[in-house]
Amino acid sequence: MIYFVGAGPGDPELLTVKGRRLLEQADLVIYTGSLVPKEVLGCCREEAIKLDSAPLVLEEIIKLMADASRSGKLVVRLHTGDPSLYGAIGEQMEELDKLSLNYEIVPGVSSFLAAAAAIKREYTVPGASQTVIITRLSGRTPVPEEQALGKLAAHGASMAIFLSASMARQVQEELLGGYSPDTPVAVVEKVTWPGERLFHGRLDGLAELMEAAGITRTALILVGDYLGKNGRSLLYAQEFAHGYREGE
Repeated sequence: MIYFVGAGPGDPELLTVKGRRLLEQADLVIYTGSLVPKEVLGCCREEAIKLDSAPLVLEEIIKLMADASRSGKLVVRLHTGDPSLYGAIGEQMEELDKLSLNYEIVPGVSSFLAAAAAIKREYTVPGASQTVIITRLSGRTPVPEEQALGKLAAHGASMAIFLSASMARQVQEELLGGYSPDTPVAVVEKVTWPGERLFHGRLDGLAELMEAAGITRTALILVGDYLGKNGRSLLYAQEFAHGYREGE
């Protein structure tokens, strides 16, 4: 069997129980070297083959997984965070389907969830936002025009921006097309890693904040009123009745 496993944001203790078990049993682990900390790979057996996917192309990755799987070996394709977010697993699954090889996806803790935990905020704050937008700035991987940051910003929703730290000024400019200049922002670099750093500011100072901190990669940009507001859920209000409690 071939398993696509979410490695989580970096802290090996944030691997799922299933993900860790598979890493401990794997014969071959193909991982993203620039984004998976060595501590996560420490879960693997000493005799397991561990290969960095950075220098490989799709065809080479598929051949390695296929050959190992056909030899009866347990294969783990280790992706950072959760494989369903910017994981490029679709093209890999398509090739495995062509070869009639079985695979399974094991979800992981995404960095946008770890970032909210790190800054101790809730994306869905009653009265502030009930919508979360996960997106990125257009780069070598294009973004559809209707999903441009400026257009998404018009919704005023909670936003987590991936893969855009190197383009902070463009991010700021586009976001100001929808959010007000004083909208709170947070930048979380290497969340859950030993070198994690957290920064808070205003949208109109986002680029300056990131440039001063020297942040150009491996960071999430969080934007929205949820960063500065707290709300009260009706669920636990005395007057709110539901199937398990009578309201007062």
